[in-house]
Amino acid sequence: MAEKSTKTVKITLRKSVIGEKPKTRATIHALGLRKIDQTVQQTDTPGLRGMLIKVQHLVEVDES
Repeated sequence: MAEKSTKTVKITLRKSVIGEKPKTRATIHALGLRKIDQTVQQTDTPGLRGMLIKVQHLVEVDES
């Protein structure tokens, strides 16, 4: 059986969370982002995609 290659996504926080709703702040925090211009790599899953849609106005996504 062939192994599935795990896709990763680079997520960069581009805008501040000041003034955002608490749920939006919690989503950014759950993604592992703390500071502006911080970049994290996450495994591409449907749950992650849902989180990214919710905060798409604050982050930049680079699919690798």
